[in-house]
Amino acid sequence: MSEVFKEGVITFDSASKKEILSFFGKTLDEEGYLVESDNLSQRVITPDYEEIKLSEFAGIRKGSEIYIKSDLPSLIMLIDSLQ
Repeated sequence: MSEVFKEGVITFDSASKKEILSFFGKTLDEEGYLVESDNLSQRVITPDYEEIKLSEFAGIRKGSEIYIKSDLPSLIMLIDSLQ
């Protein structure tokens, strides 16, 4: 795995993201969206009920697998929920 550590932040390359997702029973469909490994038609959604592509994937929040996009509104919402 190719991790980069900066000030408490861990980042992963695309290949590592796929491996991490597989640990949680997720994979990608033919359009690049995160889906359940055992049901390729069931896409993973964010707390805002948005489907998420690998390129938008920022991480999985502790709890009941809350998938987070790497866009500013999603990250602000995450920070607000952690305070």
